[in-house]
Amino acid sequence: MTTASDTFAAFLTTMADTLELDSEERARRLHLSRFHLDRIVSAAAGEPPERMRRRLLLERAAYRLAVTDRQVLDVALEAGFGSHEAFTRAFTRAYGAPPAHWRRHPGRTQITAPSEVHFHPPGSLRLPTTAKVTPMDLLTRMVEHHVWLTGELLERAGRLTDVQLDEPIRVSVGTIDDDMSMRSVLGRLVGQLAQWNAACTQRSHDWEAERTKSISTLRRELAVEGPLFLAQVHDTIREGRLDDTFLDVTCNEPKAFTYGGMIAHVLTFAAVRRVIVLGALEKAGITDLDAGDPADWVGRPA
Repeated sequence: MTTASDTFAAFLTTMADTLELDSEERARRLHLSRFHLDRIVSAAAGEPPERMRRRLLLERAAYRLAVTDRQVLDVALEAGFGSHEAFTRAFTRAYGAPPAHWRRHPGRTQITAPSEVHFHPPGSLRLPTTAKVTPMDLLTRMVEHHVWLTGELLERAGRLTDVQLDEPIRVSVGTIDDDMSMRSVLGRLVGQLAQWNAACTQRSHDWEAERTKSISTLRRELAVEGPLFLAQVHDTIREGRLDDTFLDVTCNEPKAFTYGGMIAHVLTFAAVRRVIVLGALEKAGITDLDAGDPADWVGRPA
């Protein structure tokens, strides 16, 4: 049995594919009467289908004006308006300024609507989310990205010679590392995770050994320390314990930290070290990790 939700989802699919179709033709393609389609969409979206379509066409037109040099009349015709004047009136009502003026000072292209369905460049629709991503979700994904990217860096480094791995890296990064080489920085990236795993369970950690380990050893250690660190972050966030404190005995003088502060510390200094390794890999001719930007990675489904 087809539900109203199924019909609305099918309507949005056809809308995304064919914005130019009017409601009569869209209803025909969905094997519904125009009246029945209007009733279902209005109930689900808070606006009739034809009003939604015209709004989406205006949002697309605003995007075209902002990012292309097409003539206003061409944009108007693409949006389904028969004249420059009719487009100007509709656009001004929606955006508070005529198209030519808005193009010089563009702003938000989305028009407020109860459905939260909007045009999404270059040619699709942005639908309302069914699940909200919380700041804690984002924090978790950033830590997951860090562990993943560290593994990718080690895989690339494993293709290099010992001479390349031990070549000094000449770059000023304050006081976080001394006498850097790709090997030593990768050792610190893995060692940092091991260190905080040890700190949270009040175990000691051998800092000096990090600098001389083989890539295969570091990869084996990451396979252990990475999941342990991630599990610790997941549990801390899930239980709402970011403000809880623990005593770090890996320091020369034991010091208290909050779990949230520890995670922020790891992400901040790890980001610097990852960029250093990426630069060294680029010098060695390995560029497929690009800049290690987490934007796309974090945006993927978990």
